[in-house]
Amino acid sequence: MNRYTLAAIWATTTVVLDQITKLWVLNTIEPWTGFKVIPGFFNLVHVLNKGAAWGFLDDETIDWQRPMFIAISVVAVFAIGFMLKSTKRTDTWMISGLGMIAGGAIGNAIDRLWLGSVIDFLDFYIGTAHWPAFNIADSALTVGAGCIIVSIFLERHAQQD
Repeated sequence: MNRYTLAAIWATTTVVLDQITKLWVLNTIEPWTGFKVIPGFFNLVHVLNKGAAWGFLDDETIDWQRPMFIAISVVAVFAIGFMLKSTKRTDTWMISGLGMIAGGAIGNAIDRLWLGSVIDFLDFYIGTAHWPAFNIADSALTVGAGCIIVSIFLERHAQQD
């Protein structure tokens, strides 16, 4: 399979799943509320985040974060396109990871363009210690980065043999 096709499949799958789940949250859960799914461990919530990871720059007094994060997403997608060009056709870990990162960036950029903030809804916690709420796009960014790390590890291991 062509590397661009594989990356596009991952990106498209990520965007579709991300937007479907966020649309469900938007239509099902009132903002800033939620419900328990697994008591003491997992809730579904509806959080609006104008910032980045863990609420970084999520401040109502800042008016430049929305265009900045949209611009970062656009630059990231173009950079991924260039990175794919130099990626080995057989490096499915790298190609898949880049596709997931592109999909995650696009998914969150759609929210920023459409709503002005990102919908986060997955709330994991133990007792009163909560991990910041996140979404499918954020998950794809993290898993994509993990795939890239695996790719780098495998490439270095192959060079040692």
